[in-house]
Amino acid sequence: MKISSRLKNVRRIFLDTAPVIYYVEKNPDYLDRVQVVFESLDAGNLAGAASAVTLSECLVLPYRLNKPEIAQAFIHILGSSSNIDFVALDEQVASRAADLRARYNLTLPDAFQVAAALTAECDAFLTNDDTLKRVTELNVIVLDETEAG
Repeated sequence: MKISSRLKNVRRIFLDTAPVIYYVEKNPDYLDRVQVVFESLDAGNLAGAASAVTLSECLVLPYRLNKPEIAQAFIHILGSSSNIDFVALDEQVASRAADLRARYNLTLPDAFQVAAALTAECDAFLTNDDTLKRVTELNVIVLDETEAG
C-alpha cells in the first residue's frame, strides 16, 4: 500500500527513530516514502511528534563518528520544526510506558516511544519495527510494508 494511502486519515503522527534517520541521511531505500511524510509535515497537512528517545537514538552515530553537522540536522528537524512537537518524558509517560511494556512485552525504549505517542494524542506511529504492530492503541505504519507515493 502507498504511504500516502496509509496517511489519508492520519492527523498526528509519531516519528520513531528509523524514519527520521532515513530522511536526514537520505537513505535511498526509504527516502521516497519518508519524504512524503516530511513534506506533509512541512506543508502543515500533518502534525508530528517525537521524543527524547527518538532524538537520542538519532544522535548516537553522528556523535560516535564526530559528525556535528549531521547531529545538528537531527536536532533541527526534531527540535525546531513548527509542525513536530517534542514530547517530554515525565512521570505520566513513564507510568504509561511501564504498563505498555508489561502488556506488550516491549523493550523499554519502545515502550517509552509508544507512551509518548499516546500522550501526544497521535493516531499513527511511523516506524520500521514490525514488532510494534502488536500495540493496538495506535495505527502502526511500518515503512517496509509501504510503497512510495
